[in-house]
Amino acid sequence: MIKVGIIGATGYAGGELVRLLLGHKEAKIVWYGSRSYVDQKYASVYQNMFQLVDDKCLDDNMEEMAKQVDVIFTATPQGLCASLVNEEILNKVKIIDLSADFRIKDVAVYEKWYGIEHKAPQYIEEAVYGLCEINREAVKKARLIANPGCYPTCSFLSIYPMVKEGLIDSNTIIIDAKSGTSGAGRGAKVDNLFCEVNENIKAYGVAGHRHTPEIEEQLGYAAGENVLINFTPHLVPMQRGILVTAYASLRKDVTYEEVKAVYDKYYEQERFVRVLDKDVCPQTKWVEGSNFVDVNFKIDPRTRRIIMMGAMDNLVKGAAGQAVQNMNLMFGLDEAEGLMMAPMFP
Repeated sequence: MIKVGIIGATGYAGGELVRLLLGHKEAKIVWYGSRSYVDQKYASVYQNMFQLVDDKCLDDNMEEMAKQVDVIFTATPQGLCASLVNEEILNKVKIIDLSADFRIKDVAVYEKWYGIEHKAPQYIEEAVYGLCEINREAVKKARLIANPGCYPTCSFLSIYPMVKEGLIDSNTIIIDAKSGTSGAGRGAKVDNLFCEVNENIKAYGVAGHRHTPEIEEQLGYAAGENVLINFTPHLVPMQRGILVTAYASLRKDVTYEEVKAVYDKYYEQERFVRVLDKDVCPQTKWVEGSNFVDVNFKIDPRTRRIIMMGAMDNLVKGAAGQAVQNMNLMFGLDEAEGLMMAPMFP
């Protein structure tokens, strides 16, 4: 049985980790870390865990936690994991960090976009970007995982086959993305109040959202060259979900069958990426509460462009589910253990 510790267990991603791991046959949570709720019963913070979790919240002492668990999930704001991790801890325990601390390989880029000093740059090169569909073998051998961001996961998986096969001009990519309010976390913010979000949709982080360099870096690895994109996220009045609609110029004329064969080449054997039938557009309601990503495409011969689409749950495949998927690989388990729940509807 894998003993699990969670730092940030009372945030949205942390709460989702608890929900998923309670149904995991090979894992047991032994440390519910939450700086804000120390000594309070976890189920008093999340009432849905009443009579399911009897534990009290503990602090975020990573050094003490590393003595008691096999893996630590850090579902925390940027900067915390990097400020806590050290060689002694990494020699004892595996870490799956849900923040951006180790996602971007250039520390200067990280510090520019996130506006903070990186406290552990010595581990950036070692950290494995935990997108299992792309880095599966590296994940299996890792002791430090940089769990990908929600927007980057959906954007990358929607676009990846076309970039990898060189069928699109990578520097013409425009990504229009929409997310529910849980993507902003559980902290109190005026912009996330019901009266601010309800009956409204807005763009934010225009030409400067901090997930931009992460998407560019990962697409650049696939393309074998530097990639520049336009990425514009939008906040929509729903709790969960991400919808990505991406546009790019084709390098040559292609048929539906040719592009479908490319998507199938990369995703036919993947458990959690579902390539939809022709002309079926991804929708957030068909992936809610699940670890699935639904993707599809539409060729526009009039403009010689392709529209690539993806939908997923930002808290599951975009955060906690992907983290559990990484844990499964790191400990030699079935990659889908604890994650094969069907999407919720309605």
